[in-house]
Amino acid sequence: QVQLVESGGGLVQAGGSLGLSCAASGSMLSRYGMGWYRQAPGKQRELVARISSGGSTNYADSVKGRFTISRDNAKNTVYLQMDSLKPEDTAVYYCTIIGSAYWGQGTQVTVSS
Repeated sequence: QVQLVESGGGLVQAGGSLGLSCAASGSMLSRYGMGWYRQAPGKQRELVARISSGGSTNYADSVKGRFTISRDNAKNTVYLQMDSLKPEDTAVYYCTIIGSAYWGQGTQVTVSS
């Protein structure tokens, strides 16, 4: 059974930074593409960033240049570094194994103006 556990969310002022982590158990993440999604109140869940098993990355236009996704296969963990945060980044952030039914429980990120 695969489990994904996010951590690192919180409250930050606009312009600040937060780092999220997604730790996995039950499977070796190195084989898989991983993604970070977010869902704001009243909105659909959207892809924020993804990283392939080989380390290639893709970002939503709204976060390009501000967010960085990375992975540490030895620690079975995926990260999302978020800089220059904006109030519109406020959402619950989820990690997932791309193409799977496995999702973390989510972590709240709130950016105050």
